[in-house]
Amino acid sequence: MGKAQKYVLLGDATYPLQDWILKPYQEDENLTQRQLQFNYRLKRAHSVIENAFLRLKARWQILLKCNDCSLELLPTLVLACCILHNICEAHDNPFNEEWLEGTEPTELPKPCQPAPAAMEDNRAEQVRELMCQYFESCGEG
Repeated sequence: MGKAQKYVLLGDATYPLQDWILKPYQEDENLTQRQLQFNYRLKRAHSVIENAFLRLKARWQILLKCNDCSLELLPTLVLACCILHNICEAHDNPFNEEWLEGTEPTELPKPCQPAPAAMEDNRAEQVRELMCQYFESCGEG
């Protein structure tokens, strides 16, 4: 789209719109088709991410348990699991569906109330608009 973008996290409507947190447009009857498509794609991406984390935790169940390694080592442990998981996925290493039995998707704590408008970043709307344009140019999918 002609503008370099950094990585963003996906959030739901309760999070403030920031240039590093993408959130859907508020659902109402005034949304344009492009905004509806943006919300749809954001929900699809969120679903893919949830599934990826579920498979990661199922394959590397050490991530589900209390661990007595030092806090300094913990990020390395998580990163190692992520790298090994990606290698397994890239090489079509069989995923045993039985592994999922002990890994129920959990709702992570998130804000109960929408963030106040004062927390919104005006520049973030430009990022969201660029994403809308990008999704529109990609067509259906």
